[in-house]
Amino acid sequence: MNVNNKTPVVLSWSGGKDCTLALYELRRAGNYEVVALLATITRDYDRLSMHGVRRALIERQAASLGLELDCAMIPKEATNLVYEEAMQERLRIWRERGVRTVAFGDLFLEDVRAYREQLLAALDMHGLFPLWARNTHQCAARFFALGFRAAVVCVDGRRLDQSFAGRFYDANFVRDLPPDVDPCGENGEFHTFVFAGPIFRHTIELEFGEKVRRGDFIFCDLVERP
Repeated sequence: MNVNNKTPVVLSWSGGKDCTLALYELRRAGNYEVVALLATITRDYDRLSMHGVRRALIERQAASLGLELDCAMIPKEATNLVYEEAMQERLRIWRERGVRTVAFGDLFLEDVRAYREQLLAALDMHGLFPLWARNTHQCAARFFALGFRAAVVCVDGRRLDQSFAGRFYDANFVRDLPPDVDPCGENGEFHTFVFAGPIFRHTIELEFGEKVRRGDFIFCDLVERP
C-alpha cells in the first residue's frame, strides 16, 4: 500500500487527546497517510477498553475524522496475552495490505514504548511516536490553542477526586490538577474523549451521563445528544 507516495500508517486509537494530537501532527507533517484508526473494544460492554467510551461514539468520531475504524475485540478482564493476540490479528491484516508503520500518542513512558516496539517487531512492523519527548505542559497548551475540545471520561481515584470525571479538558481543568498529576495524564491519571477540533468535519454533540466506580477508576458515561 502506498498512498500518494506517502508512508501509510495505522494509528493506535483511544479517542483521547494524545492520539488526536498525534493524528494532527502526522497530517501536518505531509509525508504520512493515516489509513485507519485501531481501537481496542471490550466485547462484553461494547466500549473502548480502559476509557469506557461507547463504541458508537468512537465510530462517530472516526467518521468525523474521515477515517476507517478497525477494532481489536477483547473480553472483559483480558490478560496481556489475550490483548496482544487480538492486536496482532488486526495488525497482520494491515501488514498484508502493505502497512508497516503503527503510530502512537505516547509522550514519555520508556517502558510502554519498548513494549509496543517489541510487539511490532514480531510482526516485522515498527512504531512511530510523533509526540515523543514533548513537554506535557506545552503539549496541553498546544491542544487547547489549536481549538480541540475534549471531555474527561475516566480518572484514577487514587490520584484524583471523582469530581474531575465528567469535566471538560481545558486550561481550567489543568490548573485544578494536583501538582503531582501530569497535565496530559500520561501516567494514567485520567483519560479523555475528543469531540471537536480543526481536523473534525463536525462537532460531536455530547452530554455527560452517570458516574460509575470500578475498582480504582471512576468512569463518566458520555451520551450523544439526539
